[in-house]
Amino acid sequence: MTTIFTVNDMTCNHCAGVITKAVKAVDANAGVDITVADKRVVIDSALPAQSLADAIEDAGYTPVPG
Repeated sequence: MTTIFTVNDMTCNHCAGVITKAVKAVDANAGVDITVADKRVVIDSALPAQSLADAIEDAGYTPVPG
């Protein structure tokens, strides 16, 4: 299942790395595609969107669905 978030407080590649690590911590097999310029995070995972959002929030960022 593909889940898309806009993360407006993601400002650089370091942020993208932190978000990727957070997602991989809850689903090691997740596919994570991040476009920093668009502040877009696309995740391919079997986990529910809320679990993925919680992981990103725990890393210090604010994911907005869509």
